[in-house]
Amino acid sequence: MRTQVVIIGSGPSGLLLGQLLTGAGIDNVILDRVGKDYILGRVRAGVLEEGTVGLLDKAGSGERMHAEGLPHDGFSLTFDGRDHRIDLFGLSGGKRVMVYGQTEVTRDLMEQRGKAGAPTIYDATDVEPRNFDGEAPFVTYVKDGVSHRIDCDFIAGCDGYHGVSRRSVPEGAIRTFEKVYPFGWLGVLADVPPVDHELIYANHPRGFALCSMRSLTRSRYYIQCSLDEKTEDWSDDRFWDELRCRLPAHHAEALVTGASFEKSIAPLRSFVAEPMRFGRLFLVGDAAHIVPPTGAKGLNLAASDVHYLFSGLAEHYRDRSDAGIEAYSARALARVWKAVRFSWWMTTMLHRFPDTGDFGQKIQEAELDYLTHSRAASTALAENYVGLPF
Repeated sequence: MRTQVVIIGSGPSGLLLGQLLTGAGIDNVILDRVGKDYILGRVRAGVLEEGTVGLLDKAGSGERMHAEGLPHDGFSLTFDGRDHRIDLFGLSGGKRVMVYGQTEVTRDLMEQRGKAGAPTIYDATDVEPRNFDGEAPFVTYVKDGVSHRIDCDFIAGCDGYHGVSRRSVPEGAIRTFEKVYPFGWLGVLADVPPVDHELIYANHPRGFALCSMRSLTRSRYYIQCSLDEKTEDWSDDRFWDELRCRLPAHHAEALVTGASFEKSIAPLRSFVAEPMRFGRLFLVGDAAHIVPPTGAKGLNLAASDVHYLFSGLAEHYRDRSDAGIEAYSARALARVWKAVRFSWWMTTMLHRFPDTGDFGQKIQEAELDYLTHSRAASTALAENYVGLPF
């Protein structure tokens, strides 16, 4: 088989890139080691920047998002038992975010790709990108016990942190940067109405909490927890009781509880691999970087990578220019590091660290007080939260 671009990974970044390429008349094939149902069963965050929304519209998959998604003009920071609202819309010059689950983004992109008739090969094992440092790259894989080869011009590694794409890069050609945080997030999904119409980020002596939602009838809640915790030790009642403790009284009283249908503990880390281009292989999204979810940047960073890579590939085929391809890594990383900084800052400001001490706690409290009483500081938060320009 021959195509122009092989995309490894059929998560939202791979599907989004594929749809943009297809719309531009650039042939592409998507490979994934797992099946469609498994991909749609993964639960991920769902706060979309305006830039991400625009790319989904450009890919032709934004109709249901606009019909069912929840535009948010702000969110609340709570500490000292009080709410402090961050007016994203007013502070950012009229920008907002869209709350729409990543699973739904993936579903919409899958359906759009199906309508376009573009090929996706699921359950492809032993996927391996080859010869990407030369002029004739190709990808091999096994499907139903039969070996296959796809020759191509370029390979996009959209296969996540544990994927084969980054592992295929020679060790001396890549540098990694990592910070592992000493806690995790215990999260639940429940079919109950959200406690508030906007997200709530809570700083509390017992630890951080986040009240989010997927819809007007489905809520996503998180609490900071030790990495030693196990989900089986957390009954629903224990979780709801702990969440109430970390919220101001009026939110705790308004909290509607119910049986959870998903419960998990996620460790937090910051990770960046650079560069993001190796000859004709490009790393995209989680294959190149991970951020703690505090700043709602993971999916949005993947989308900005897609923007830069699509622009470069379109320029290559349309204008016979490699300027965009050559600049991909530098452009993507400039935005990545700003988002990594923002996510690190939000995490350090809102969580309780084991080694903070009395001095560190006073500094955190001063930071929160300054942030919520300084328009300049609140504006910087809003600008980063709604998304820096591509």
